[in-house]
Amino acid sequence: MGGRVSGKVALVTGAARGQGRAEAVRLADEGADVIVVDVCAPLPSVAYDSATPEDLEETVLLVEKTGRRAVSGIVDVRDLEKLRGIVDSAVSELGRLDVVVANAGICVPKAWDEVTPQIYQDTISTNVTGVWNTVMVGAPHLVEAGGGSIILISSAAGLKVQPFMVPYTTSKFAVRGMAKAFAAELARHSIRVNSVHPTGVNTAMGTGNMQVDLQAAMARDERLGAMFMNMLPVDITEPEDVADTVLFLASDESKFITAHELAPDAGVTEF
Repeated sequence: MGGRVSGKVALVTGAARGQGRAEAVRLADEGADVIVVDVCAPLPSVAYDSATPEDLEETVLLVEKTGRRAVSGIVDVRDLEKLRGIVDSAVSELGRLDVVVANAGICVPKAWDEVTPQIYQDTISTNVTGVWNTVMVGAPHLVEAGGGSIILISSAAGLKVQPFMVPYTTSKFAVRGMAKAFAAELARHSIRVNSVHPTGVNTAMGTGNMQVDLQAAMARDERLGAMFMNMLPVDITEPEDVADTVLFLASDESKFITAHELAPDAGVTEF
C-alpha cells in the first residue's frame, strides 16, 4: 500500500460503483479512510441501470481490503440535511475530514427539443445543487482540520460544447465555475478547490438505453458526432484513469494547485 494520502479521510459521493468506486479505492490504496455515499436507487430521468445497496457494500469491502476504514451511507445528494447528518456522523467516527470528492451526477442525452422540464430539473438539481450540497456539508470539516482539498467532478462537457445534452453541459459548466468560486473564498483556510473534466468513461452510465438515446439524438445531425472524438487513439477511458487525477489533487503533490481544471480527457476538448 502506498502513502500519498496517508492519515487523511476522504468523502466520495456516487461511490457505489464506476468512477466513484474507483476514486474511493484508489484513495484507500494510498492510505486514506473513506466515507462513501450513494443514492443506491433508480435515478430520475436516466435510461441507464441504477446503483444498488449491494454495489455500495461491495465498495466498502474493496476499501477494507486495502486495510483502510470505510463508512457508508445511502443518500440522495440533493437532500442537504440528510447528507449533512451522514457526513457529520462519519467524520465523528473517523476523526476528521481532509478531502471531498463531489462525484455524483447524471446524464440524459436528448436532442434539444426533446428535453423535458423534468429532465432539465433532475439534471440541474443532481449535478449542480448536489455538488453544492456536498461542498457545504464537507467544507466546514476541512476548515476545522486546518485545510484540505475539494475536488468537483465536472466533464469535458464543462470545457467545450457537447451536443445532444444541453442540461448536462449546462450543469458541468456550472460545476467548473463553482470550483473557482469556492476556491476563492476557501483559500484563506488553506483549502484548495479544483474541477476534473474527463472524456467518456467506461461506467454503468453507458448501460441500459443510454447509447440508444444518444444515437437517436445524433441521427438528428450526424455532423456533430465528431465533437465526441478523442485526440488520442482511444474511444473511452477507464474509471481508474480519473481516479489517478483525483488522487493527485487529494495529495500534497498538488498543494499549490487551486481554482484549476484538470482534464484527463484524451484531448477531446482540443477538437
